Amino acid sequence: MFLRQITDETLSQYTYLIGCEKTGEALLVDPERDIDRYFPIAEANDLEITAVAETHIHADFLSGTREFIESREKGIAYLSGAGGPDWQYIWAEGIDRVRLLRHGDTFSVGDLRLTALHTPGHTPEHLCFLLHDGDQSVDEPLALLSGDFLFVGDVGRPDLLDTAAGEDDTRGPAARDLFASIQQIDKVPDFVLVLPAHGAGSSCGKALGSVPFSSMGYEKRANDSLAIAREKGEDAFVEEILSGQPEPPNYFARMKELNRSGAPILGVPTHPRRLNDEDVATLLSRESGEVVFLDTRTDRTAFMEQHLEDSLFAPFGASFLEAAGSYLDSPPEIFLMVTGENEVEPAVRQLARIGFDRIGGYALWPEISRSEACQGWLRSTRTIEITEIDPSDRVLDVRSAEEYEEAHVPDAHHLPHTRLVAEADSLPEPGPITVQCGSGLRAALASAQLERSNFDVTFANGRFADWKEQAERVATGA
Repeated sequence: MFLRQITDETLSQYTYLIGCEKTGEALLVDPERDIDRYFPIAEANDLEITAVAETHIHADFLSGTREFIESREKGIAYLSGAGGPDWQYIWAEGIDRVRLLRHGDTFSVGDLRLTALHTPGHTPEHLCFLLHDGDQSVDEPLALLSGDFLFVGDVGRPDLLDTAAGEDDTRGPAARDLFASIQQIDKVPDFVLVLPAHGAGSSCGKALGSVPFSSMGYEKRANDSLAIAREKGEDAFVEEILSGQPEPPNYFARMKELNRSGAPILGVPTHPRRLNDEDVATLLSRESGEVVFLDTRTDRTAFMEQHLEDSLFAPFGASFLEAAGSYLDSPPEIFLMVTGENEVEPAVRQLARIGFDRIGGYALWPEISRSEACQGWLRSTRTIEITEIDPSDRVLDVRSAEEYEEAHVPDAHHLPHTRLVAEADSLPEPGPITVQCGSGLRAALASAQLERSNFDVTFANGRFADWKEQAERVATGA
């Protein structure tokens, strides 16, 4: 058997390519939308991808399952048929190359055999897959493809349908469904590998481990969420699993709906055109708010010192899609500000994975900063150290609710940075505002978005721990 975990580090997402080396057939589990990148891996290992399986209707990225079915003449998709009528794949209705699975159903790819386990809680339709290598004499499962049900060190969060998908009051019942699903784990042998759909950094859980896979035996012993369910019971588990979950980016609701109804077919992502300084100046002359530049530089201090008017700070890496997905709501076009040509294709692919397909072009920094044509469009953001916050400042704290409740600047307004657009009505009136977070990164992302919303922003850089230490010294007279 061939098994490859394919990692998208920006979304902390894992796709699995599993092949039967005897027959040359292969299966993709939880693929992302730009499926063209999986086929060379299969071909290099003498495999042909003949099937795709999906653990659930994803909220954090666009699935590649429909892309696979619509763009290829053969191949089968295995999707969940569980969870009730509201949690079915609308796009798959009537398609004869889609098979819907329920608890206990099995399917084969070559000599590989997979058994579906219905594990609701994270979502009502969620499935896990027990993987058997049928070419072996031992009739025991090798691995559990656990999707967003079981992670390394945690279990999937049950509150996303409320916080991200617009459902009403599903958190409590979903948490109890998750508790019931956990009871199935005791039936899975300890030696079975756990192959989750996400790792550390994903918003689909609150304590995901950085190790990319685990075993059932280890998780039964070391996973805190499983321990609470086992040792303290259902009510304690529900209380714990619903507390301290990170606030999801704004785009999750759109992903959930598109994955259910059917995302547009992508094909191979195209390389956008390069913009010269005159192109950029012409774009910026449009009506305010019509043009969105994502500035992918990673140095937040350099961004604050100089950037294009109304551009968003979206440093390429872990925060790139978090910024784009939280602050943009299907804009007509996106333009990229990059420091090198090699950054363009990865950025385009990442944006396509959350449904932003219209990339109008890209420009190179610092070439644009030196251009005479663009001088009138360059802006800077006032920056202070977090320890320089004045008691009279109007402060916006963009950390998580849990961080804010633990300690905060007196009278600071609170709104997590991922919810600035989704919950804009709860922001203070536009005007002077000082933005801070735990390290400076989230505040930098938020500061750029708030400037686009006509706030007079002061960016407070640095660690909240330093502000707290200074405040304690002042309070004690030390």
